[in-house]
Amino acid sequence: MSELHLSRNTIHFAEPLPLQSGAVLAGYNLVIETYGKLNADKSNAVLICHALNASHHVAGPDPENDADIGWWDNMIGPGKPVDTDKFFVIGLNNLGSCFGSTGPMSLNPATGKPYGADFPVVTVEDWVNTQARLADKLGIRRFAAVMGGSLGGMQALAWAIQFPKRLAHCVVIASTPKLSAQNIAFNEVARNAILSDPDFHGGNFYEYGVIPKRGLRLARMIGHITYLSDADMAEKFGRELQRPHGESNDYRFSFDVEFEVESYLRYQGDKFSTYFDANTYLLITRALDYFDPSRRYGGSLNRTLAEVQAKFLVVSFSTDWRFPPNRSREIVESLLSNRSEVSYAEIDAPHGHDAFLLDDPRYHNLIRAYFGQMLEVQT
Repeated sequence: MSELHLSRNTIHFAEPLPLQSGAVLAGYNLVIETYGKLNADKSNAVLICHALNASHHVAGPDPENDADIGWWDNMIGPGKPVDTDKFFVIGLNNLGSCFGSTGPMSLNPATGKPYGADFPVVTVEDWVNTQARLADKLGIRRFAAVMGGSLGGMQALAWAIQFPKRLAHCVVIASTPKLSAQNIAFNEVARNAILSDPDFHGGNFYEYGVIPKRGLRLARMIGHITYLSDADMAEKFGRELQRPHGESNDYRFSFDVEFEVESYLRYQGDKFSTYFDANTYLLITRALDYFDPSRRYGGSLNRTLAEVQAKFLVVSFSTDWRFPPNRSREIVESLLSNRSEVSYAEIDAPHGHDAFLLDDPRYHNLIRAYFGQMLEVQT
């Protein structure tokens, strides 16, 4: 087993990018990180698609900050389930995000100022188109696998639909073929927390030298509640009061932090507001809302998946009430109806939606075995 070999690059795309909204982006940058080595015939490439607040930094310590460990480090690396001694893994920061790729914080060449509210709305399908262009630049005609969890799983599914010949395997984890009304409602409340912050200034807050931290804090608190299961929150916090050692355990009868779960949510919200961009939050949650590939097929997921050629692994988690197992089974049932090759696993895990990011031997062994089979077929 070797050390993790990490390389980070910013790649410029000069060709205009037509978006689903009808807007056209004149040019843009994508930040990527790669791990491992691309083999001679470029058949061992794996694309990792990120979820809402993640980035290109998928594994290992950040080259500029050793304390910043990649968001899927327990999954990807030498000897790990997605083994970078054997696969060439690509992580990228999606268009519209705030970690280096072109987004609302970037300078608009037409004005010389940050795009702000003028950055166009992007969709999952738009992201997949940019990822395909990235593959072209890297000379990768076909991915061994495209893999993602949550919103990343939506991108993996879109890959199989939009570019059926360009991936051998599609790995969809803790995801859904489209958001429920309840999920859209959660996103709308979170967006309104940002939109109603006086420091938002219609999305052009950069010009005022402020950050809509109150809105971002609340948006993150709302979102974080949905990522955890009731059982997980009960085990972590219960109804324990937040008290310094030695202080009375009686109620304070105030609206300051009383319970440990309140302290936790405020901490998560405060931390999020220091590194994430408010306009990016709006863009990415709207991309989540708009994802519905069956819409152009009259709502038929069977017809939507009729042309896919990839083999599928679909994984769900029993306590994920944000993207529950029945939504993953919809994908599986439609694939089976089309006689596509699909493996499905529902992991009985207590951690809710966040389970896809956590250590679980059953889950990790499943991924390890699946990627191991890919290598057996290749050899």
